Formats: sequence, structure tokens, C-alpha cells
Amino acid sequence: MTAPVSAAPSVSPDAVAAARHLARWLGLAATPTFAIMAALTAMLGGGPADMLCGAGQGSLLGGMVPMYLLMSAFHASAWLRLMAERRGAVSR
Repeated sequence: MTAPVSAAPSVSPDAVAAARHLARWLGLAATPTFAIMAALTAMLGGGPADMLCGAGQGSLLGGMVPMYLLMSAFHASAWLRLMAERRGAVSR
């Protein structure tokens, strides 16, 4: 199997750094986006999509709001990593 860098030798190191920077910011955007979607769905109602995801009927994990909250929690690692990096930089 070839490494990604050797598979595309024409990619500059600056482009790779820019892609990594963009990926990091996209990871940071996921948690608040899903949290906002959960809040809006809770306030405005889920509509037809909530009917599809509400198959659990009575389950705490049924519906769109818990799904968005779980997705927000699963994507929180980017924020935890950022806080750990900042805490490490402050303590040095």
C-alpha cells in the first residue's frame, strides 16, 4: 500500500498543511453545529424527520434531539484536544 504523500508527489507541503488546518476547523465546527440543531429541533419540533427517527416510541434515545446531542458529544474530542493544547501551552 502506498502512503498518501507518495501517491500524489505533486502536492506541496503547504497544501498539506492548509488541508490539515481546514480539517481541524471543520472538526471544531461539528460540535456546536449539532448542539444548535438539537436546540432548534427541540424548540421547533422535528416534523416528518422526527417521525422517522422516533421508532423507539418511549425510548429516551428515540427522536432527533437525542441523536443530535449524541453526535455533538461524539465530536467533542476536537474541543477537548484544543483545550488540552492550550492548557499545555499556558503551563510551560
